[in-house]
Amino acid sequence: MVQLIQGKDKDITLAQLIDEFGLHLADDEQFFSEWQQDLPDLSDLEKQSLNEVKAEYLHLSRYQILEPVVKMVVLSPLLRLAGFYQPPFYIASEEEVKISSEDEGTIIRGRIDILVFHPPFWVLVIEAKRADYSLVPAIPQALAYMLADATSAKPVFGFITNGSEFQFIKLTKQSIPRYALSYTLSLNRGDDLYTVVKVLKHLARLISNL
Repeated sequence: MVQLIQGKDKDITLAQLIDEFGLHLADDEQFFSEWQQDLPDLSDLEKQSLNEVKAEYLHLSRYQILEPVVKMVVLSPLLRLAGFYQPPFYIASEEEVKISSEDEGTIIRGRIDILVFHPPFWVLVIEAKRADYSLVPAIPQALAYMLADATSAKPVFGFITNGSEFQFIKLTKQSIPRYALSYTLSLNRGDDLYTVVKVLKHLARLISNL
């Protein structure tokens, strides 16, 4: 009997992805070095823009911040500063995806919140959550969508945020699908928001040069 799972964070677990799709956590620290090495500097103007994003978010967080507001107030300016609204990139929203296990006993269907792509390659799978949600259950959801990318010769990156916390994911799908996670970065900790944009800029530069 085919098991159909809707791609919601509460419905997908890492255990399912490991059992049904052979997903492995990479144990090599260099597997996902892109989020820590060779990061670009930010200009004073870019830092000023990020300071404004932080101030606006903290002001609005006095009341409940739902997912659409997270996308508008935090995610949109981050993607703009990283250059993802410019060539060679394109943006899709609510992109429908479906993945099947090898024996087709399990099918996962869902919609990606935001997909950044450089045709024909996926660049960044983004999941945005409301401010009071943990990022933990969003990780298997993002990974499930990343597994749906047909361009398995190149790595796919994921980015999840609830507005105040941010985490990056890398997935490769050669013989065995492997993934790794960045540390959780926080809008409320030091210059972490600067680091988020530096990583996004670095990923954009890497993909542009492929």
